[in-house]
Amino acid sequence: MISDQVKTGKERAPHRSLHFACGLKRQDLKKPFIGICNSYESFVPGHCHLNRVGAFLKKAVEEAGGVAMEFNTIAVCDGIAMGHSGMKYSLPSRELIADSVETVARAHCFDAMICVPNCDKIVPGMLIGALRVNIPTIFASGGPMAPGKHPVSGKDSDLNSVFEAVGAENVGKITAKELEKVEETSCPGCGSCSGMFTANSMNCLYEALGLALPGNGTILAIDPRRQDLYRAAAKRIVQMAKKGAPLPKDLVTRDSLDNALTLDMAMGGSTNTVLHTLAIAREAGVDFSLERMNEISAATPYICKVAPSGHYHVVDVDRAGGIMGILKRVSAVAKYLHLDTPTVSGKTLGGQIRSAKITDDDVIRTLDNPYSQDGGLAVLWGNLAERGSVVKKGGVAPSMMTFTGKAICFDSQEEACAGILGGKVKPGHVVVIRYEGPKGGPGMQEMLAPTSYIIGQGLGESVALITDGRFSGATHGACVGHVSPEAAEGGLIGLLRDGDEITIDIPRRAIDAKLSKSEIARRRKEQAKTPWTPRIKGGWLERYAHFVGNASTGASLKA
Repeated sequence: MISDQVKTGKERAPHRSLHFACGLKRQDLKKPFIGICNSYESFVPGHCHLNRVGAFLKKAVEEAGGVAMEFNTIAVCDGIAMGHSGMKYSLPSRELIADSVETVARAHCFDAMICVPNCDKIVPGMLIGALRVNIPTIFASGGPMAPGKHPVSGKDSDLNSVFEAVGAENVGKITAKELEKVEETSCPGCGSCSGMFTANSMNCLYEALGLALPGNGTILAIDPRRQDLYRAAAKRIVQMAKKGAPLPKDLVTRDSLDNALTLDMAMGGSTNTVLHTLAIAREAGVDFSLERMNEISAATPYICKVAPSGHYHVVDVDRAGGIMGILKRVSAVAKYLHLDTPTVSGKTLGGQIRSAKITDDDVIRTLDNPYSQDGGLAVLWGNLAERGSVVKKGGVAPSMMTFTGKAICFDSQEEACAGILGGKVKPGHVVVIRYEGPKGGPGMQEMLAPTSYIIGQGLGESVALITDGRFSGATHGACVGHVSPEAAEGGLIGLLRDGDEITIDIPRRAIDAKLSKSEIARRRKEQAKTPWTPRIKGGWLERYAHFVGNASTGASLKA
């Protein structure tokens, strides 16, 4: 066992002594050491219950014949960090989490790991760390939050409902008292936010990737069935530790990434999944491109529309058949679904989906009744995005699939929010938010606030938005993010001026500014007189800005 490095031989007597200080007995030294990587924090809704999950898993691992060793990573709540400088730390935290997983697992010689993430960056951060260590690993998330009830409409509500209510109150569509009621009822308890936002999208993708047991992404945090999931994960990880397989790099392959992106297209997940998948592929040494994502989208019907793109929530997906149900439905036609890929369950993906049952053909639509014949995400190219950009196509109104408008430019998210709430944005505008990319932000802030304000003010079908930053998984509308190259590295988005004509053509996968090459060259020469300088001086973010790549690389750090 890997753990023999810290427990076997007379020269390891000091190491054993330290383990005994923590409560281990001599008979425990014959058992595999199982790291439980927990992201518990008492102030993050997706994580505030994970101390109890960790305790349950620890006991279950011990009952299964392993020695459980729990440690923690940090967690940033994007909702709480949203709209202020704290959001600059959200995406960079993925790298800190990966480093911490690698550090603890290597230093303490675990034989295997159970990773217990829930929110956005924590899920991919833990996997990037697990790929570096490459010991048997199972992901067992904290589970999604239940939806709330909107006090005005009576419909299911979520965090996105609160952001949009701010915009609605700003223009007098609802009262201040109604806004208070929305904020009090939309997030009813623990779990990752209840729509197909980034956290839930990633936790669902890990089922298709083969790193999590069925139900990982959809069983509610408060559902007693999660204990069955945790117990099964604990039993299985002890078996994997003794066998030494499968390893994360056995599971994260080109074929399994195809499977994950096929699921993503079928359910229209968050645009952040594109960013994280590229970073995961890079860490696994798999060549996986934005072009391939468009190929997968073209070959995958969009059959499951979940909030924010639709009115269903993750709990409805679970009720209707879960992730295995979605995959079973598209397996008959999905060109990039590889059913022979292995999973942590010990079965192939095909073996897992064989027993899936679909109980609601409206939540998981039939193949002859899809929302569209292609997937819910799309990658756009053009002179504004020579290295690509991403849009959640499934969340765009049909009338906005092709849109031409006049640019109104803001050099930060804060400027854009003030401009939108201040009435500067009018029908026919393309809101441009730049210098918010991985380097320029730094940290590639999510843009849930400005996009929600546009929707809340009733401009969702008359205003588009483009940015070199990124969006929350809760974003919907004609919003194009991850524009690369970003403004801070000389991208055309940084040369735009108010009134420039911009065309977004999602069916053609195109995004362009109507500017001649000579005009672009003239502006670039003029801009060179005042070169971009980093916004942040000192601390972690300055280092991050120096080493981070753009969105087309998954915002991975350069070696």
